Amino acid sequence: MPSAKYDVVIVGGGVIGSAIAYFLSADPGFGGTVAVIERDPTYRTASSALSASGIRQQYSTAVNIAIGQFGVDFLRHAAETLAVDDDRPAIGLIEPGYLYLGGADSMALMRGNNDLQRAHGVAVELLGANALATRFPWLNTDGVALGSLGVAGEGWFDGYGLLQAFKKKARAQGADYITATVAGLVRDRDRVTEALLNDGTRIACGALVNAAGPRARAIADMAGVRLPVEARCRSVFVLDCRQTLPACPLVIDTSGVWFRPEGRQFICGQSPPEERDAETLELAVDHAQFEQEIWPALAHRVPAFESLKVTSSWAGHYDYNTFDQNGIVGGHPEVANLFLANGFSGHGMPQSPAVGRAVAELIAYGAYRSLDLSALSVGRILADRPLVERNII
Repeated sequence: MPSAKYDVVIVGGGVIGSAIAYFLSADPGFGGTVAVIERDPTYRTASSALSASGIRQQYSTAVNIAIGQFGVDFLRHAAETLAVDDDRPAIGLIEPGYLYLGGADSMALMRGNNDLQRAHGVAVELLGANALATRFPWLNTDGVALGSLGVAGEGWFDGYGLLQAFKKKARAQGADYITATVAGLVRDRDRVTEALLNDGTRIACGALVNAAGPRARAIADMAGVRLPVEARCRSVFVLDCRQTLPACPLVIDTSGVWFRPEGRQFICGQSPPEERDAETLELAVDHAQFEQEIWPALAHRVPAFESLKVTSSWAGHYDYNTFDQNGIVGGHPEVANLFLANGFSGHGMPQSPAVGRAVAELIAYGAYRSLDLSALSVGRILADRPLVERNII
C-alpha cells in the first residue's frame, strides 16, 4: 500500500520543479496537495545552483521570446511576489543587456532575428562595427560585421537565490519537500499511479511531473516513455582583469565564447563542439578548453584580456535536448497524468517562471490560460518536427 498520497508529485526540486510547486500552490483554482521529491536538498551539484543565470529576449522563435519577456518581468517583482512574511528574497537582477557579435556570414540571420524580435516588442539594436567600437572602446571589432544589443530586459541575476525563493514560498503555501531518490514508477495502462522511493516509501499520485533536470530521461524511462534529454557538462571560468570594461554586457563572440562581468571580475565559457560533448553525469572542469580555445578568443576580442588571470572555475550540467535544444513542456499523449518540464539545454533558470506557471495551468485547468507553450510540446518530437532556435549559447 502507498505510504502517502498527493494530488501532484514533482520529481526534481531544482528551479523548474520548485517554480511549478510555487505556481500550483499559489493558484486558487487548484487547491490540491503537492509533493516535491528532491534527491539532494543541499543542491551541491544541481544545475540550478551552478547556473550562470542570464536572462534574455534575443531568441529566434516567438515562444522563447515570450518566455523571456515574462521571465524578466517576474524577476523585477520577485522580491514582492516571493516574499514570505517580511522576508523578501534578494534576486539581484541587473540588466546590462546581451551583445551578440556576428561576421559577414551572419548578417542575414541577424537581421531576420532582429525583425522578429522587434515585432514582438524586444528592445534590441543592430550596430555596425564602427558603432560598436564607439559604444564599447575596449572591444576589438576585427571580423565583426554586426552586433545585436539588447538595451532593456536582458542581464543576469542570482539563480540560486531564485531557486531558494521559489522553494521557500512553495513550502509556505503548503507544498511538501521530500528528500529521496525516485527508484521507480508504477504505471497502470495510461497513468502513473505511484512513485517508489529509494527508502521503500510508495507515494500515490494524481499527476506526476518530470522536472528531473539532467536525470529526466531516467525518470521518463521509468514511466515507459522516451525522452531525448542527456546530461552534458559545461565549464565556467572566473577571471580577474586589471582593466575595467565600462558598460560591459554579456557578450557572445563570433567564436561562441561568452563572457560577462561578475562584480569586479568576469565569468566566461563556451559550449564544446559536438564531437567532444559527451553525455555524462560527472562534473569536471575542462581546463584544456580554456587554455586552447577560450582564452585565445577572449584575448583577440578584448585586448585587456591578454593579461587576465583565472581565479576559480566550476562545472555544471545542461539538461540537453538532443532533438532541437529547446525545452520539452506539457503533457505526454501516451500517459494521461504525466507532465514534462525538461531539456532546456542551458535555459532552464531564466525560463523557470514562465514554465512553472504554464505547467501549473495545465495541471489545474487542463489548458494554458496565459502563455501558450504548446510549441514546446513533446508532440513535435514524436512527429519529428524540430523547433529550431538559432540563438543557442
